[in-house]
Amino acid sequence: MLLELLKRPGNNECADCGSKSPKYASYNIGIFVCTTCAGVHRGMGAHISKVKHLKLDRFEDSQLDRLKEIGNSTAKLKYEERVPPCYRRPNENDPQVLIEQWIRAKYEREEFCHPERQSYTSGYMVAFLMKRGKEDSRYHPRKFVLSEAEDTLKYYVKENKEPKATLRISEINVAFAPDKIEHRNSLQLSFLKDGTTRHIYVYHDQADVITNWYMAIRCAKLHRLQLAYPCANEDELVQHLTRDFAKEGWLWKTGPRTSDAYKKRWFTLDNRKLMYHDEPLDAHPKGEIFLGHSLEGYSVRVGTSPGVKDQGFSFSLRTPERTFNLSAASEVDRDEWIQVIEQVIDRPLTPQDSLIAARLIRKRTATNSMSIFSAR
Repeated sequence: MLLELLKRPGNNECADCGSKSPKYASYNIGIFVCTTCAGVHRGMGAHISKVKHLKLDRFEDSQLDRLKEIGNSTAKLKYEERVPPCYRRPNENDPQVLIEQWIRAKYEREEFCHPERQSYTSGYMVAFLMKRGKEDSRYHPRKFVLSEAEDTLKYYVKENKEPKATLRISEINVAFAPDKIEHRNSLQLSFLKDGTTRHIYVYHDQADVITNWYMAIRCAKLHRLQLAYPCANEDELVQHLTRDFAKEGWLWKTGPRTSDAYKKRWFTLDNRKLMYHDEPLDAHPKGEIFLGHSLEGYSVRVGTSPGVKDQGFSFSLRTPERTFNLSAASEVDRDEWIQVIEQVIDRPLTPQDSLIAARLIRKRTATNSMSIFSAR
C-alpha cells in the first residue's frame, strides 16, 4: 500500500522541503518526508510527530489508513494555510536552521494555523544578538531594535545611550551565514554606507530567534515595498526582499599591472556586486566590482590578459575600466565562477541595479592606487 500512496500527487516529494523520493513517513501527521526532515520531526518528539522508515519499519493498518486519509497535499492545506508572503519557504539546499524552523513553525508552534503567533509580522522586534566587532573577531551582546514604521534597524552598545548605528531596513540585505560565522544560527547583514558595502555578522543561541529576525526583516521590507508600489504584483515584490549570495569563496587576484603578483582574496558575488576581502568576515570589502551588462563592455573568459602569468585555473573579467585577472583552486571552481558571472552580465539591469551602481564610489588608498571599482 505504501508504494501506491507514494504515487499519489504530492506524496512523491518531501512535504517540508520538496526533495524527491521521500524515505520516511510521519504517520500521525499523515505525511511523507525526506531523511533530513525526518530527523527534525524526530527532534520535535513523538508527541508532535511519529516517524517511521518506509522500507525498514512496519506500519500498522491504522497508521496506513492515516497516511491514506491525509497525505502531503491535504496536510499542506492545514499546516500551511496562512503562511505570510514574506516568509521564505525553504527547499532542500537551504540552510539547516531555515528548514528546521519551517518544520517547527508548521507542526510544533502551528504558526500558519494561528497568525497571531507570527511575531515577525508585527513590524516591531527587540532582542539582544551577539554581534561581531568591527575591528576584532570577538562577539558582544548588542540590543537590536527593528521598526517597520520608521524603516530602521538600530543597534545599541549601551541601552541608555544613542544607537551605535541606524540602518534603513529597505536598504539591508540579510542572509544566513552558518559556514562563515561557524554558528548555525547566524546572519550576515549587508548595506551600502558612504559609497561602499558594510557587513555585520550576528548570531543567537536560539534558532527560532535568529530565524524570526530574518523573517521580520523580510516582512518589513515587503510592507515598505507595498506602500511604495501599491499596484505592483505581490509575487514580484517578494523577489526583492532578500537574496543569498550567488557564490562565495577564495580566489587569487592580481593588481592592475601585468607584473603584479597574485594575492589570495575572499570573493562574494552579491547580485551585481563582486566584492573581494582579505578575510571572509571582514566588515568592509577591500574592493567592489559592479557587473554591468555584456553590451556595455563586460565579459568573462578562461585565461589571462596578454603578459599576465597564468596561475593554474585562471580566468579574466573585463569591465570598461580594467581587466581583472583571477585564478581559482580547481577547474570546477573556475567554471562555476565563470558561469555565475555570465548569468549576471547577460541579465538586463533593473532600476534598482542602476541606483546601486550610482551609489558605489571610487576610493583611493594613501598610495593613490584604486582600491574600489564601481560602474562608470
